[in-house]
Amino acid sequence: MSQMIAARTVPARRRETGGASLTALLLTCGVVAGSLFMVVALVQSFLRPGFDLRRHAISMLSLGELGWIQVADFVACGALFLALAVGVRRVLHPGPAGTWGPLLLGGFGTGLVIAGVFSTDPALGFPPGAPAGMPTTMSWHAMLHSLGFFLAFSSLTAASFVLARGFAWRGRGPWAVASLGTGIATPLLIALGMTSVIATGIAFAIAAVLTTWWTAAVAARLIADHRTT
Repeated sequence: MSQMIAARTVPARRRETGGASLTALLLTCGVVAGSLFMVVALVQSFLRPGFDLRRHAISMLSLGELGWIQVADFVACGALFLALAVGVRRVLHPGPAGTWGPLLLGGFGTGLVIAGVFSTDPALGFPPGAPAGMPTTMSWHAMLHSLGFFLAFSSLTAASFVLARGFAWRGRGPWAVASLGTGIATPLLIALGMTSVIATGIAFAIAAVLTTWWTAAVAARLIADHRTT
């Protein structure tokens, strides 16, 4: 009888171990994407001829002969954030933030993919040879790009508030405060950039650094929590 019980227990343990490994892998996708996204963009911002972060949004790096690098950055990191959303659900569901947190993180990933697939319009002299000012009309793909941008950052802003509640419920006060701070600062930075109180490209870049690195930190925190449960 004991041998039969042991034989049944081993496959069950393997399934539990395999499930835990998959969850850790999915969460690690968020650490990678959150760490990589703005590194790729910022390196390009200093190397691409004619690009000025004070005037140009990082979305414009998708234009020109080397635009495929930023397109790949958007799409690959968006896909990794979608994987993160699945991992977060596996860890938090059905507790607080376990439903809407993953959905909103998925919205962030989806928005980045859309922003990568559909490029913005050339403007402000970038890429070199583009008109010096803003285009008088917006192309259909630029409209979809803007939709992706709005979906990404509105979703992540909402996710930060939802996850703040989840962290507070779990007794992780500093993480709840950091999440709330991210949720407040992100739309504020975007608004300051859109009204030119801060240089648009700079404001958007700071918002992107804040949100993606916060997401990477959250993913790393959840990996640590998952391993101790």
